[in-house]
Amino acid sequence: MATNLADKHQATLNTAVRALHERTFFAHYPENPTPDVYGENADKEGREKYTSRLNNKFEELLQENPESWTGQEESPYEQQALGIKYPFFSPETLISRAEEAYHQWRKVKPADRAAILVETLERMKSRFFEIAYATMHTTGQAYMMSFQASGPHAADRALEAIASGYEEQTRFPESTEWEKPMGKYNLKLNKTWKAVPKGVALVIGCSTFPTWNTVPGMYASLVTGNPVIVKPHPKAVLPIAIVVAEVQKVLAENGLNPNICQLAVDAEDRLITKELAEHPKVKLIDYTGGTEFGNYIESLKGKTVFTEKAGVNSIILDSVDDLDKVAQNLAFSVSLYSGQMCTAPQNFFIPENGIKVGGETVPYEEVVQKIADAVTGLVNNPKAGPHILGAIQNPATTARVKEAASIGGNAVLTTCDFSNPMFANARTCSPVIYEVDAADKESYSRELFGPIMLIIKTKDTDQSIELASSMAREHGAISCGAYTTDPVVKEKIMDEMSLAGTPVSFNLTGGIFVNQNASFSDFHVTGGNPAGNASFTNPEFVIKRFTWVGFREPVVG
Repeated sequence: MATNLADKHQATLNTAVRALHERTFFAHYPENPTPDVYGENADKEGREKYTSRLNNKFEELLQENPESWTGQEESPYEQQALGIKYPFFSPETLISRAEEAYHQWRKVKPADRAAILVETLERMKSRFFEIAYATMHTTGQAYMMSFQASGPHAADRALEAIASGYEEQTRFPESTEWEKPMGKYNLKLNKTWKAVPKGVALVIGCSTFPTWNTVPGMYASLVTGNPVIVKPHPKAVLPIAIVVAEVQKVLAENGLNPNICQLAVDAEDRLITKELAEHPKVKLIDYTGGTEFGNYIESLKGKTVFTEKAGVNSIILDSVDDLDKVAQNLAFSVSLYSGQMCTAPQNFFIPENGIKVGGETVPYEEVVQKIADAVTGLVNNPKAGPHILGAIQNPATTARVKEAASIGGNAVLTTCDFSNPMFANARTCSPVIYEVDAADKESYSRELFGPIMLIIKTKDTDQSIELASSMAREHGAISCGAYTTDPVVKEKIMDEMSLAGTPVSFNLTGGIFVNQNASFSDFHVTGGNPAGNASFTNPEFVIKRFTWVGFREPVVG
């Protein structure tokens, strides 16, 4: 079975484990969709494969006897239903099949499980372009982000989880002869240990990053021997359905039950997430999405839960070398995928007396205007705007942006009207900017998902730091950006934000942005504030999915 795969993928696993320790740049899957890496016709074939799926049943899954067929996806670019139907199964069917598969999968050695799962990523790689178009037309991400985030970056995050799980399960010896000197004789025991998986796992996906946010938990549970039920958001099923199909094929090829990994979809008249989550046989839950439902998931008894919820991300401006470069970087960060990223900045804290720029003080009003002008310039750039902004996944996001005036304060940039030249019907919205008073905490203490920027005028940088850290502690934050040329201020920001469990990116300009997290190097979410209780991918993300159980008996003879 997996012997050949173990030989085939051992070098990859070893390299990935080493990368976990070194935290330097490592990417197993190339992020650029170039023909010399992926083949001359890969893009064309991926687009055709995606198009052929429209208005058809998705019949690749090795899950037998569906109760019905269902599908609710629509393209944010065309605002038309995709018409793809997926097999529906009741929670009872999914869980009973997972339970049956569990007792086969848990007996496969961790090294063999890891090799099998790396093979599934290689199969996924062959479909990166199809997954890209599926992502584009379910989430509204632009093409390049769709390719990178749902393809190579997601696969690297999955490999990271596999490598971490593989390492943690092989950290200790399987057996040893234990000998304790007792004076006239030695006490000898044979000891063995097993890493025992916890049981059926449920992974609840989100509508904006249907693979990137799903595969870490999915693969972390699989590598540790747990069968997984993948429950995507009903509006973004296709990208992860393709991945699940490839996992099932590899399992079947290796003589294993394909129900070790199942896809679970909502019927239009039956939403099954709560039924699955509350089922006593479900022991592990991974969740990405809004805070309210995330809090409900965290409240469930008898479950081991890993969540990523909403956060209020801040930018602290104190002093910079080049304000134009900073403004351009920030404009890109808020415009990327129209702010529909959990790492997108929302609250911009700027002192009322302005900031230092190359030793000179630039007034507050000028700093705000520079940022607004940079956003406008990016949005109006026909070569950049459409490829950065993409489309809006959910009509509720557009409504939220258009209602942002209700926040109060001073309007800096209000129109979100933006048209995509390639897709006339695209649901689009460019960033809006409002100034609010630092005293009006209620207006900036919740996540306003989408392209909404709030400028908060503070007394000084100390107040900016205090407000950003208190927002993170009380309401959660997944990212923070800070600009300062003063090492004392930098140290204070690091100290305060670390206590708030929030990573900080300092002085970013050019081609790296606060939104971005690198596999094998950056921990995504810390688990240290209300934005989430878990992190991609620290050891805790895998070791809580299994328990060590020991066995011992006297040595005979």
